[in-house]
Amino acid sequence: MKVTENFLNLQPYKPGKPISETKRELGLQEVIKLASNESPIGPSPAALEAIRANASEVYRYPDGSCFEMRRALMEYFGVEADQLIFGNGSDELVDILCQVYLEPGEAILTSQGAFSAYYISATSVRAKTVYTSLTADSRFDLEAMALELQKNPKIKIVFLPNPNNPTGTYFTDSEFEKFMQVAGNKDVFVVLDEAYVEFVRAKDYPSGQGFQRRFKNVLLLRTMSKVFGLAGLRVGLMIAPPEVIDLMNRVRKPFNINSLAQVAVTAAVQDRAHIEKVKKLTWEGLDFYYSALKGMNLDFLPSQGNFVLFDTGRNGEEVYQALLREGVILRPVTSYGFPRHLRMSVGLPEENRAAIVALKKVLS
Repeated sequence: MKVTENFLNLQPYKPGKPISETKRELGLQEVIKLASNESPIGPSPAALEAIRANASEVYRYPDGSCFEMRRALMEYFGVEADQLIFGNGSDELVDILCQVYLEPGEAILTSQGAFSAYYISATSVRAKTVYTSLTADSRFDLEAMALELQKNPKIKIVFLPNPNNPTGTYFTDSEFEKFMQVAGNKDVFVVLDEAYVEFVRAKDYPSGQGFQRRFKNVLLLRTMSKVFGLAGLRVGLMIAPPEVIDLMNRVRKPFNINSLAQVAVTAAVQDRAHIEKVKKLTWEGLDFYYSALKGMNLDFLPSQGNFVLFDTGRNGEEVYQALLREGVILRPVTSYGFPRHLRMSVGLPEENRAAIVALKKVLS
């Protein structure tokens, strides 16, 4: 049967290499994984206790309405029940949004160096992806994106991860304000993907919820995978106008959030002390990386996420492979347009130190 050429050319998303696979392939006993931007200390103890307490109920279907989890997240974000929709990871919500609001031949707009799931989701509904180039300092060029919006009526959704992965860069409040003066008057959705927002230290970072109160076409994506440490349970959410949520819920599969994920999220968002602990540990790890990379004369991008993108000064894939043999998994980012760079997540202090020791060894 004939398949559309776009699908034949589509490359599947490639996640970070698992620890077990690395041990098995290279015969290693100890492996440090700093490749997937995971929490260095994992979830709240309260979330783990909630999982244990509810494990015997997994033979029952989960609550399709996610009542308790919804109530906890309503309080956490200060929104109403009908402004929330949950997905099996944020990428499921990107899929649903594209299914509901894109026709074949229409387009999404994003930047080079952005999360590849946007392109995959658009392609799956036979829509196009329009890219603008990164600026010289690897940031989103919102001026160029505004111009693209003005000249291309086929664009219906704009995806703006802020901060961006894998660069860790961000656009400012004033830059986004100028962009929304154009986009706010267009028949488009502007999706702010704020997966790493809890780690932001920049004072001029735009408030997604603040802009959403002013512009009805701003949609927000958030995740439970990063600061909450629940990546293995796959829970993402979107905050959007009720009429958008209603349409997306008509496509969303029933029971897409499992019962253990629901109780874990409910507990995790209430443990504010744990959230602050993860943030503090992450910021300390980033500052350690900055100091170490400066000492090695390696260029890097200051990050608003829980990772840092740095220039190895040579072929990044080769450095990645050499680090694997030292028992350290980082993330090559050639597919994002950075053939010499690697992305390094913040781990525990001892893991961060071991990664830098291995990097020094490999580069010497």
